[in-house]
Amino acid sequence: MVSSNQTQAAAQLPAVRPPRPSGRPNGQWKIDGPEPLNGNEVWKQEDNGLAVRGRIEEIYSKNGFDSIDGTDLHGRFRWWGLYTQRKPGIDGGKTATLEPHELEDRFFMLRVRIDGGQLSTDQTRVIGEISRDFGRDTADITDRQNVQLHWIQIEDMPEIWRRLEAVGLETTQACGDVPRVFLGSPVAGIAADELIDPTEAIAEIARKFLGTDEFANLPRKFKTAITGHPSQDVVHEINDIGLVAVDHPELGIGYDLWVGGALSTTPRFAERLGAFVAPEQVSVVWRGVAGIFRDYGYRRLRGKARLKFLLAEWGPEKFRRILEDEYLGFTLPDGPAAPRPKTQGDHVGVHKQKDGRFYIGVTPFVGRTSGTQLIALCDLLEAHGSTRLRTTPHQKIVLLDIAEEHVEPLITALDELGLAARPSLFRRSTIACTGIEFCKLAIVETKQAATDAVLELEKRLAGIEAPHPISLHVNGCPNSCARIQTADIGLKGQLLPDGNGGSTPGFQVHLGGGLASVDREEAGLGRTVRGLKVTADDLADYVERIVRRFLADRENEETFAVWAHRAPEEALQ
Repeated sequence: MVSSNQTQAAAQLPAVRPPRPSGRPNGQWKIDGPEPLNGNEVWKQEDNGLAVRGRIEEIYSKNGFDSIDGTDLHGRFRWWGLYTQRKPGIDGGKTATLEPHELEDRFFMLRVRIDGGQLSTDQTRVIGEISRDFGRDTADITDRQNVQLHWIQIEDMPEIWRRLEAVGLETTQACGDVPRVFLGSPVAGIAADELIDPTEAIAEIARKFLGTDEFANLPRKFKTAITGHPSQDVVHEINDIGLVAVDHPELGIGYDLWVGGALSTTPRFAERLGAFVAPEQVSVVWRGVAGIFRDYGYRRLRGKARLKFLLAEWGPEKFRRILEDEYLGFTLPDGPAAPRPKTQGDHVGVHKQKDGRFYIGVTPFVGRTSGTQLIALCDLLEAHGSTRLRTTPHQKIVLLDIAEEHVEPLITALDELGLAARPSLFRRSTIACTGIEFCKLAIVETKQAATDAVLELEKRLAGIEAPHPISLHVNGCPNSCARIQTADIGLKGQLLPDGNGGSTPGFQVHLGGGLASVDREEAGLGRTVRGLKVTADDLADYVERIVRRFLADRENEETFAVWAHRAPEEALQ
């Protein structure tokens, strides 16, 4: 069953079409057979990406960067969370003109996989020590609950893995054409208003399928989001599979099943299948959806090799039928949609746990932290009686198990550490991708530009009473790692004319996007206005101007998104 709200949301999206019929196979294994139809599919079949770890440990780490096979370097390394990072000093204008080997440095970005965002202080301290010892003290909390380190050398990988795995962490399938990190509610098992704790469901999927051959060769990446919290805090609408807690009137607490969401350059929201998934069925349903992607996903054209394109061809009714008939062997009961969230899903601030203690959500600047800061955070937490924390899909950190008498002293100490539990309007709601500092796809710088803008806006808009957080998402290229189409103010990096025959870093502006939240019934894309672009130097000026115009023009209880979609174009300049 497909809701009317879902139909209305889908109508806002640009068409996501399957490949046009051309008489050529699309590389769907169950239809066309497994014969590789492009170079990526060839090397994936020749040697499983998981197999490269042995070569890293036994050959490449001992013989250095120059010994690395090119296909391993640019392909299979991703299965273990490794990408070469961008060589410093290459401007954004060369991103699309240079070959990958010309853009890349001899250092790596390493992604530490953190399923459900769940960490102990022992684990976090190890990440901090690895950052300090091997990564020039870099660490970024991503909007998929991972931690990314930079400046990693291949020679150090055996020792890095040894340290991570000694505390139960891994980099297995953190990148590549595989099931990526499993997003989970950052307050799983602790929030007083939680419907169900998905921790064991996520752990079961990881135990059964992570690092195995069954899903080590998918058409492209496969993203999972599972939450038992009514704030819908895992951005399920933009994941390949989303499971959102619902209370079925007859069957009790379980999950509403969504499939086929993703952003990038061709955004498409996931669709409800109208199916209810009981807690004990989560892993088998996940396996079925992942199996459909593996067997029916398009492999010939990598630009079409995401589940959203298959869903566009099939529709939710056929997808559910294939899932039940070919992969589950039973019919899922129909189920209700989750109600609109009543609380913010970023979990910033102080909140009571179900056991009477408190959790505190804090904000690093746009996810940027350091090994030194992470180690200090662990010391601080332990000094206040806690050993648990979580990362979030909003580049935040949630600190658990704080006794009431420790809340205010801890908040004061966190402020001194640079982590705000009561942040300003824009510090709370700004996220940014890695940008040109490290990413080979980026065109402009993001982290520092966003941080500078936030600091300036904190001064200019001090005392402004906004009706709700106004999200600012800054991305260094069109690929939308920072979810620009689903922000109140989304900025897509590009080079703009500087008026002197050259170019300057800037952004195309998207306005009024968002996912289901306290402030909106359902997901919707931001509005783009032809010619609406802003230079990086003018970013704070533009955001201040648009926020003041919104506050002056809003009618009744309008949100920023509603206003941005109805406002005349001149009001958005």
